[in-house]
Amino acid sequence: MITRSLADVQSVPLAPPQERAPWQAQLAGAIRDPRELCRRLGLDERWLPGAEAGHALFEVRVPEAFLARICPGDPHDPLLRQVLPLDEERRPAPGYVTDPLEEASHTRARGLIHKYAGRVLLITSPACAVNCRYCFRRHFPYTENSPSRAQWEATLDHLRGDPTIREAILSGGDPLAASDRHLAWLVAHLEAIPHVTRLRIHTRLPVVIPERIDDGLLAWLGTTRLQKVMVLHINHANEIDDAVIAACRRLSDAGVTLLNQSVLLRGVNDSVEALAALSERLFEAGVLPYYLHVLDPVAGAAHFDVPDDEARELVAGLREVLPGFLMPRLAREIPGEGSKTPL
Repeated sequence: MITRSLADVQSVPLAPPQERAPWQAQLAGAIRDPRELCRRLGLDERWLPGAEAGHALFEVRVPEAFLARICPGDPHDPLLRQVLPLDEERRPAPGYVTDPLEEASHTRARGLIHKYAGRVLLITSPACAVNCRYCFRRHFPYTENSPSRAQWEATLDHLRGDPTIREAILSGGDPLAASDRHLAWLVAHLEAIPHVTRLRIHTRLPVVIPERIDDGLLAWLGTTRLQKVMVLHINHANEIDDAVIAACRRLSDAGVTLLNQSVLLRGVNDSVEALAALSERLFEAGVLPYYLHVLDPVAGAAHFDVPDDEARELVAGLREVLPGFLMPRLAREIPGEGSKTPL
């Protein structure tokens, strides 16, 4: 029940980047209340019932640094649409399920997913800095896949015993939500396995809290013998501000290859103009477009769907305005396939 009008509440001024708290404090202090999110952005009260309904299914989480890039008072802002719960999340849709990629059938040990030849995925942290409403792991059983220090040994044994594994992928949640102490410990054990040569990190944290790329992270990341690839997750050019560009440059200076994967989302980036602007802005930040994924059919996210035929038309239009090296690969992940499936 709404007891006061959100429309009458002015949005709260946001702290400039130079005055923001350290990343740990920002992570802990992220907005987790849909009423607070609506109040901070000056949204009309009509959005609150849907926000609370969606929040009951998958909680709100938005850090200050990301909030600062959202246009106050605009419920259709492409960044807000990614994080604002809507009533549509409660509506069941045929084919939309809790485990759309059937990851449960590929879990080999606690926190270890082995789907593709030559590489394994490690659930390094159950936490995220931001809860994206379309996340394919919004129903993932993190409690059952968060190894203790002792349980990590079984996971590492799996890697040691399989000489075909050349690449370890840190995922989550968001792997960079883990402490640098834990990450340094894990990477040291990975690089002690002779046949593991690459470290890939899938993360949104350098985007939503750029302050995460600090001296502590660079100390372990910059000295590992492993080849380093970081796959960021950015869906719209407005996500990339000066602080994000500075974070990307620090990573590049540490020898990290930077790629980006996006999800094609209705109301966020479903136009040639938005996708082209994203690729151009990524290149300004020193990041190459990698994948443009069509939506994984996860329960609660059907309102983001863009049909395959429309997706192909968008990519064809994108090809007319971008050079080839700025073209992301349109793909779908199909359970049981040996790789991503190009569309």
